[in-house]
Amino acid sequence: MILKIKDNTGLDSNTSELPAGFPAFVPHRGLSGGHVQTIAGNYFPRPAFRLAAVSETVEVDPADGSRVLCHCHWQPESERSRRLTLVLVHGLEGSSDSQYIRGLAARAWDAGCNVIRMNMRNCGDTDTLTPTLYHSGLSGDLGAVVLHFAERFGLERVALVGYSMGGNLVLKLAGEWGNRPPLCAVAAVCAAIDLAPGADALHEPINRGYEGHFLRGLMRRYARKAELFPGIYASAREIGPVRSIRQFDDKIVARYWGFRDAGDYYDKAASAHVVDRIAVPTLVLCAQDDPFIRLLPETRAKLVANPYIAFVETRHGGHCAYLSRDSGNEIHWAEATAIRFLLAAAR
Repeated sequence: MILKIKDNTGLDSNTSELPAGFPAFVPHRGLSGGHVQTIAGNYFPRPAFRLAAVSETVEVDPADGSRVLCHCHWQPESERSRRLTLVLVHGLEGSSDSQYIRGLAARAWDAGCNVIRMNMRNCGDTDTLTPTLYHSGLSGDLGAVVLHFAERFGLERVALVGYSMGGNLVLKLAGEWGNRPPLCAVAAVCAAIDLAPGADALHEPINRGYEGHFLRGLMRRYARKAELFPGIYASAREIGPVRSIRQFDDKIVARYWGFRDAGDYYDKAASAHVVDRIAVPTLVLCAQDDPFIRLLPETRAKLVANPYIAFVETRHGGHCAYLSRDSGNEIHWAEATAIRFLLAAAR
């Protein structure tokens, strides 16, 4: 059932019915703008992260031996299989140590969940674990991680949480899997569901600072891969100038992953094509003032029409920030809301 609700930001939001007790998002005083929220979100402190972790690499592609690094937090062995397990996926050039991933992990652990903080290929200083680069469509890697730990520990229920690029990844897997066990719920925050318009938005003059930040990280990573695997990757000089995310995806991602060009990559990697096939409770949270996430009208229509999806679009929030007026750790509204949603869905 699709409801029309009005939150106290003044925005009419299209949303599926959410469980009772979910507070509306009200931005922190003085932080209502999307850019202000996005930038400030990197600096607002969270409680110290003290969870002990068991690190393990998981093979995600037997063809070339590609592995990803996961940091796992397990509840007592006698209860492990019955507890809800959350797999957390970071965004572009993030890692399992990104602040929002640590924030989610701490909340989930305190709620009694098992937690797996997954690094995408090469992320978290794991460039040596795969000869490949990473990209937005590698939902099979996430699926391999879920199946690996589900089979090893007999996990009965697994939920996914993804931010930005990681949001595209979790939604893509959810659409490909439908209601396949042990998947039971999903949450995506500021997900890059439509990749092409998002990449182009990053190249808008007002967003060049964000684009430059991402490009510097991506080009440093490419240089490391070229040093580690010189027989595979061309030198930066051979690649030539890369002045936008679209150029990076055109000259590098498409070239080394067999896509025709950046447009072909964006089309094939976008979760927009499969969100209508999601068949487990799913929260899709996005902000209208996100500086560079763009949803096409047809994608929004799919999200709203799917009865399994709670599509919540707020006026404010920025990109993966959602700093609220709440006190203490509740200031990080998206993290708190995602965990509450998954716990309610799992029950």
